[in-house]
Amino acid sequence: MKTRQHGFTMIELIVVIVILGILAAVALPRFTSIQRDARIAKLNAARGAVQAASAIIHGTILVRGGVADTVGCAGVALDLASNATTAAGDVCSENGLITVINGYPTANLGGIIDAAGLTSTFPADAAALAAEGYSTTGGGAVIASVLTVRVEGGTPANCSFTYSPANAGAAGSAAVISAVTTTGC
Repeated sequence: MKTRQHGFTMIELIVVIVILGILAAVALPRFTSIQRDARIAKLNAARGAVQAASAIIHGTILVRGGVADTVGCAGVALDLASNATTAAGDVCSENGLITVINGYPTANLGGIIDAAGLTSTFPADAAALAAEGYSTTGGGAVIASVLTVRVEGGTPANCSFTYSPANAGAAGSAAVISAVTTTGC
């Protein structure tokens, strides 16, 4: 009586390993491309949030006509928003005060980053921004400030866009938001 052995032959195992290798070679570049696409989508979403927030804050300032609030803002009941249409000031949002200059959010964490809601905490800080996968450089509370918003992963310097509260520092000009740079995403 012969007993039959159960199992795979060496040739069967080699064929399976070769097929798995081919699948991995085809799938890996697609996976890498998906990560890049995700970073670009995240960058475009952040840019869209910044554009919308800038327009909403500017519209709020115009509607309020530079008249200071008489009631404290959410989270900072003692602070009254100035709603200044020129120079530096602040405006009240659902979350708290947003710093503005010439009617647009300032190019910093307390301005456009808080207004756009790029972090889940208010007021935003660098740690909260990093936890969301973003970083910023530059910026400030003056008209000529330029804030660069970057998506982490890849080469952050080349996966970014910039925000400036007013064009060339001229009062009455609109905020400038650059096109996205995606070469390093």
